[in-house]
Amino acid sequence: MSSLVPLFMMPGGPELLIILFIAVLLFGSTKLPGLARAAGESMGEFEKGRTKVEHELEEMRTAARESADPDAEEVERTAD
Repeated sequence: MSSLVPLFMMPGGPELLIILFIAVLLFGSTKLPGLARAAGESMGEFEKGRTKVEHELEEMRTAARESADPDAEEVERTAD
């Protein structure tokens, strides 16, 4: 029987060192902190956008539930 080999494996320690070494060769050690900072800022902006979209979707779901069953809000108020 043949064993299944995953198509994508997460790199381990030695592989990450090789990738870091290649990055230093390509970009130079002086530009790497700036690239890392820019990547971090981009990830932060992406996260802000994602949470904003999730919040808007939740507001839309709430509005749809309220318009579908207007008495449900009164039931929730009396339960509190």
